[in-house]
Amino acid sequence: MNPPILRSPDPILLVGGGESPRSALAELLETCSTRVGADGGADTLLRAGALPDAVIGDLDSLSESARARIPAGRVHHIAEQDSTDFDKCLRNISAPLVYGTGFLGLRVDHQLAALTVLCLRADRRCILVGEEDVIALAPPRLKLSLPVGTRVSLYPMGLVHGESEGLRWPLNGLDFTPAQRAGTSNEASEEQISLRFDAPLMLIILPASQRPELARALLSAPDGWPARARG
Repeated sequence: MNPPILRSPDPILLVGGGESPRSALAELLETCSTRVGADGGADTLLRAGALPDAVIGDLDSLSESARARIPAGRVHHIAEQDSTDFDKCLRNISAPLVYGTGFLGLRVDHQLAALTVLCLRADRRCILVGEEDVIALAPPRLKLSLPVGTRVSLYPMGLVHGESEGLRWPLNGLDFTPAQRAGTSNEASEEQISLRFDAPLMLIILPASQRPELARALLSAPDGWPARARG
């Protein structure tokens, strides 16, 4: 496996070419000092007044005007078409956490592709930030502090089993698969929630207002998933 294009000891902001929630983008620009454009996401960063530290992708949607403003050494062209720009970025970033905006939006096929990448790159801790929701792949163990009644949706990307404490509808003893059983619209019945999963296949979806808590929980999760055997 090639060394990462970009390393950071702190969380990184990754911006895709889709619609980025304006308020969330502004907050994340304040939070993250390192910013990466996934192809045309560099245009979004420039419009927000931020010069990307790196641009990664097949560069089919990066505007000529944006490219002219970005130092050539920061632009990384990956020509292969077997992966999305989100995948190209995530596999080439080394950071404790990646916030991704511009990957959830109107096109369902783009959203599904991004969710697939979260599972393919299970060793990368990443939060996708949308207008209403934040989404991440759940690590083997996760502890959250949430107000009672907070929506906690869980969506399986394959066969996965889990255990829970603090959810209104416990997960214990259930088989979760996308074609048979999902865990959407669950909710916190206690302020402290504990989740455990046996495979890197469960997505956790929380209200966008809970992004700071999801980030805290991911960063403090004791275990991670191993990298998949894919380049």
